[in-house]
Amino acid sequence: MSSPDQRRALDQAVRPEAAEHEPEHRRWAGVVLVAGMAAALTAAMVTIPREHAPLPAIARYAMEVALPRWRLSEPVNEIVYGTRGFDTFGETFLLLAAVVSVIVITRSREARRGYFGEELAGRREQVQADPAEGDDASERTAQAAERREQGTRESGDPAEPATPDATPLGTPGPETADAMTVVVRTGIRVALPILAVGGLYLAAWGFSPGGGFPGGAVLLGVLLLAYAGFGRRQVARVVRPGLLEAIEMAGAAAIIATEALGLALKGSFSANWLPLAAPQTILSGGIAQLFSGSELIEVGTGLAIAIFALIGMGHDWVPDQDGASDADHDGRGDRR
Repeated sequence: MSSPDQRRALDQAVRPEAAEHEPEHRRWAGVVLVAGMAAALTAAMVTIPREHAPLPAIARYAMEVALPRWRLSEPVNEIVYGTRGFDTFGETFLLLAAVVSVIVITRSREARRGYFGEELAGRREQVQADPAEGDDASERTAQAAERREQGTRESGDPAEPATPDATPLGTPGPETADAMTVVVRTGIRVALPILAVGGLYLAAWGFSPGGGFPGGAVLLGVLLLAYAGFGRRQVARVVRPGLLEAIEMAGAAAIIATEALGLALKGSFSANWLPLAAPQTILSGGIAQLFSGSELIEVGTGLAIAIFALIGMGHDWVPDQDGASDADHDGRGDRR
């Protein structure tokens, strides 16, 4: 084949792929939504009360009842876990619903009954019958690299260094170590306990608005920092779906019991039924502190489940063209 013929064939081969682009639908709707949101945010910013403006009724009520009724020196916590405790209850379980949705989207394939080695057995049989049609060396190398990237190994894979410090000098990229450098790891070891104590402090003392939610977010940040610095294997004992889901359900059950006991004992959902300690102590606030601690557990584990489920997502819900065509030709449309 001559050179012009080769170029013509190459152009015909790549032209469909080069012409592909993401579909665009209803640009005007996106522009209208963005403009409407911008107008709403601008109006909200303009109408924010200034420092000398009179307090809203809910703020005045919180100032009046925070210390006498709840022994809380933080009025916002009185609103979050007291006056509007039912709203916080609903918001917390919206997070739980979001976590369940993420789990459903990122879940792995369902376990099947019967023999699980069809693919491996078929590959071996293919190699034995026609070695030329089997996996070549470049494909095996690509598969091994993909397994290393996903954190899995098979027999025959080269051993990886445990840390960058064990990587020989001059080793070509990409980086194969699970952890970051010794400088980064040392800094993370110093910061982790400080951040963990800070997150627990936000929930243990009622001096921060909505202590349980930000405290849980801080603990999630601690876990993500350890994951980024030391690698997945170092947090694998903690980041286990069964363990995190059980802890999250325990936190959610504690929240339900805390709020429902107010209805059973005091005749009102979210009413305080615990004795009140002196202000600015860890036991001040009654059920506000119990609610905040339970929310810390539920929010921290729920966010961890959702984020690590997305990090570990190993499949694409959109089938590729080859898979779709195979299903069409098969006539059954089965996907495994």
